[in-house]
Amino acid sequence: MGAIWVIAEPSATGGLATISAEIATLGRSLAATSGRELVGIVIAADPAGAAAELAAYLPNVRSVAEPAAQGHAWATLAAQHVAALAQADPPDLILIGAGLDGRDVAGVVSALTGLGVLANAVSLSWTDGGPAVEMSIFGGKFVTTCVFTGGRGIVTVRPKVVEAEPAPAGGAVTAVASGATLDLPAVPVVDRVSEAGAAVSIEEARIIVAGGRGVGGPEGFGLVGELAAALGGAVGASRAAVDSGWIPYAQQIGQTGKIVKPQLYLALGISGAIQHKVGMQTAGTIVAVNRDPDAPIAEFADVLVIGDLFEVGPALLGELRARAG
Repeated sequence: MGAIWVIAEPSATGGLATISAEIATLGRSLAATSGRELVGIVIAADPAGAAAELAAYLPNVRSVAEPAAQGHAWATLAAQHVAALAQADPPDLILIGAGLDGRDVAGVVSALTGLGVLANAVSLSWTDGGPAVEMSIFGGKFVTTCVFTGGRGIVTVRPKVVEAEPAPAGGAVTAVASGATLDLPAVPVVDRVSEAGAAVSIEEARIIVAGGRGVGGPEGFGLVGELAAALGGAVGASRAAVDSGWIPYAQQIGQTGKIVKPQLYLALGISGAIQHKVGMQTAGTIVAVNRDPDAPIAEFADVLVIGDLFEVGPALLGELRARAG
């Protein structure tokens, strides 16, 4: 009986990426149900920080030092180490985040090991035949449940599927050597661009105020930002606003942007097309302001305010400031 592996992604500061903490929490649930060993894998130039953080969630963490990860793209290097470890001691399930790096790791590991991949999981459970994976398809219109024909494989998990929760007791970290031969070309990092963003990351925010085509231009995001500041939240946007150049891509929410799960999602001038819905449909409460009562967002918003956002928004902002005062 093989183990369940959680492949951790290091953050930009050398710690543990948030999605990896979420997946570790999910892994504990699956391990308890299936009776399988749960193992975390950390690969980095200096894996100590991320491994120590992951040990707060998992009982057994293996760290692999890869000096080439300093100055080179992480995913291809990490995938070769994961593949080597998997060939030596085959797991039944490999879990990794469905972000840019996670998808790359899953693809390379699949190519090197022959394991199948089920992508963008929104829920996982364990059956007699192995992991059963629920996936959102066709832009969120349908949910399918799939299993691996051989009972073993790789699953990429979308952000916010579970809330990260540390284990009752911390785990142990063991440094290991994967024995990998790094045959694939290393991709050098030639530049890093740091972009000033919102005070609160949209992936972490409890409250998000998002603007769409209806805000009319970059000036309209001034109101969006003021509302976000008054609520203590972050600014998000639809693809239409990003494509128009009104706001950076880092704030885009949806199928081709980020997936968020705030407690409150305030959508201003967003039609709610399926591509945007995919990124925010699991928010605790969705409040939409739109002039069109037949906009798609009306079908799934908890509260729909039919009106001009440049009338509703300032009125809401005034009320929030009055209460704060």
